[in-house]
Amino acid sequence: MPRFLQVTLSIPLLVFSTFATAETQVSEGLIGHWPLKRDGKDLSKSGNHGINHGVRFAPTGAVFDGVNDFIEVPDAQSLGLGTSDFSISVWVRTDAPVKDVIGDIVSKFDPTTRTGMNFRVMNSVGATSAQSNHRHLFFGIDSRSEPKWVDRGRPGHNKMTWALTVFDGDLYAGTWEPGEGEAGHVYRHAGGQQWVDLGSPDRCNAVSSLGEHEGQLYAGGSFYSGRGSAQPISPNKHPGGRVFRYDGNDRWIDCGKIGDVYTVTGLVSFGGRLYATTCDSYGCPSRTAACYRYEGGTKWSFVGDAGGRLGAFLVHNGDLYATVFGKHAFARYEGETSWQPLGVAPNTGQTYSAVIYRGRIRLGTWPTGTVFEFAGPNQFHSMGRLGEEKEVMAMAVYNGKLYAGTLPLGKVFRYDEDDWTDTGQLDTTADVLYRRVWSMAVYEGQLFAGTMPAGRVLSMEAGRCVSDGRSLAPGWRHLTAVRSDGALKLFIDATCVAHRADFDAPNPDLDNTRPLLIGFGENDYFQGAMRDLRIYRRALSQSEIQTLSNQAP
Repeated sequence: MPRFLQVTLSIPLLVFSTFATAETQVSEGLIGHWPLKRDGKDLSKSGNHGINHGVRFAPTGAVFDGVNDFIEVPDAQSLGLGTSDFSISVWVRTDAPVKDVIGDIVSKFDPTTRTGMNFRVMNSVGATSAQSNHRHLFFGIDSRSEPKWVDRGRPGHNKMTWALTVFDGDLYAGTWEPGEGEAGHVYRHAGGQQWVDLGSPDRCNAVSSLGEHEGQLYAGGSFYSGRGSAQPISPNKHPGGRVFRYDGNDRWIDCGKIGDVYTVTGLVSFGGRLYATTCDSYGCPSRTAACYRYEGGTKWSFVGDAGGRLGAFLVHNGDLYATVFGKHAFARYEGETSWQPLGVAPNTGQTYSAVIYRGRIRLGTWPTGTVFEFAGPNQFHSMGRLGEEKEVMAMAVYNGKLYAGTLPLGKVFRYDEDDWTDTGQLDTTADVLYRRVWSMAVYEGQLFAGTMPAGRVLSMEAGRCVSDGRSLAPGWRHLTAVRSDGALKLFIDATCVAHRADFDAPNPDLDNTRPLLIGFGENDYFQGAMRDLRIYRRALSQSEIQTLSNQAP
């Protein structure tokens, strides 16, 4: 054989040999390998085949509709993770703009014992007046931990941490500062109990809403008298009703006033557009009930009246919803200026908050302090009252469990299968009628909550968790979650985006008898596509993660 032909033939053989060696290496320790192109079959030696519940398969991967599709892998001894190291590797495609929660990628979690693991993309709104997490990756494990709340300080001189939002890797707080000569501020958390003041966008006494839209941080300003919270009336009467965009270096760009209103009580990015609600209250010339959409520059367009003052937004399964104070407690946006009333929960005067839990809408209400499941127009199922509380405000799904903040004692409760567990009183201010836990966000793997009238922010960690505070870019991304020697790591396209090893609790035993769910979990059905899901009972190395990431769809 001619020498040049021998060399030519050896090149593809060398490439194939190198690829085969790399593939063999990243096959070691596999307890499940689901290509997700034709079916839910497991190609590993474990034979953990999945049962398909409506998922559509294609050569590029499995397509999940975000409504009720998922793959169920029955429990097996080989899926027991115990206290061992393990890794999850998967290609995921998410779309933009967002019209859904995005949801759970993989979960194997027993909510009764609070044992197992959760891997999801967070896209949270409705807690209460902020879009708290926007396309943020989360990985958590737990085994019956009993978390404790930790004081994270008081941003400025505020009397209410009105909004908490994670943006571009940092946690931001919007505040109510009602004193003479004061105004609402935005602060950035600087670790521990430290907060950096980013200034006052406006002269009004509150920054009442925060949210991310198209890679920018927006803030809504409000006038709040304090009367509705039994606080002294604020001497600052300057009207709010304006929205601002953060331009860095404490600079805020005025994006205009939304109608003739005094408050901006909600912001949400939906379908590539930014929407704002208003909920004018005591001390305002009128109680305007309206929703607006940003048209660029300083222009806002009126997009309807939902039948009462609007509270929190919610995005779910392609629709935009809003909670309402008035005769219509919950409503869905129908386009242009039309809203469809969806009914009022029993014994409810005001609906404050909304969250997606196990694929269904849940609503926080006043005056019975009850959370309801919304099961369709005029169908509300009680999930029970939170202790003896009267009002449910911020709610968040965190590491497989639903948490809710309350009034009048300023507590946070955890939903534990037909009952609510008191996790602690966050605001212990003496000699006041009302205390609130109004805001929540997940940041650096922990659940943060803001209070009134103490104005302090607290955090807690259930089990061990990590999260990425930067929005996951749309399109195909290779995601990896790793537990290694007790530490947790998150990778996006082979780059480590979150790493934590400073855990106080012992390494949790994750064994449970629940099925492994692909595309579903305690938050929501996944909306997007997946392929090449692998689970290992060992920690993948950086080079192995890079090898898997190089095998692009």
